[in-house]
Amino acid sequence: MKLLIIHGPNLNLLGQREPDIYGTQSLDDINQQISAHAESRNVHITFFQSNHEGELIERIQSAGEYDGLIINPAAFTHSSIAIRDALSSLSIPKVEVHLSNIYQRESFRHHSYSAAACNGQISGFGGHGYQLAIDAIIAQQ
Repeated sequence: MKLLIIHGPNLNLLGQREPDIYGTQSLDDINQQISAHAESRNVHITFFQSNHEGELIERIQSAGEYDGLIINPAAFTHSSIAIRDALSSLSIPKVEVHLSNIYQRESFRHHSYSAAACNGQISGFGGHGYQLAIDAIIAQQ
């Protein structure tokens, strides 16, 4: 099984940016934990991170070769219909992940455009949410 994990804007600053909300782990730390979990389940992971909406859309559009997609659209969750439309074009299982519980935060974060184009959403479990998403996709196969 091959999964694509897409990290959206500002996630490259994890560990430095608002550690009281996002924790102290860097994106590399989280990716290493994801890789170890995936390896234990015989899943190959490809990572992609960008701060640019167009790059994220192009990567989503080219994800048809994968068996599933896990995405943390970050701030684009609440603003990008274009990312939602790109996700809708894929027939593979998709899970939206957020490190923080977006429903315990500012009201503008309570709405996700992208979640409706995904099979499910996981929020509030920090980096462990990606591992939960991997297991959810495996369970759907």
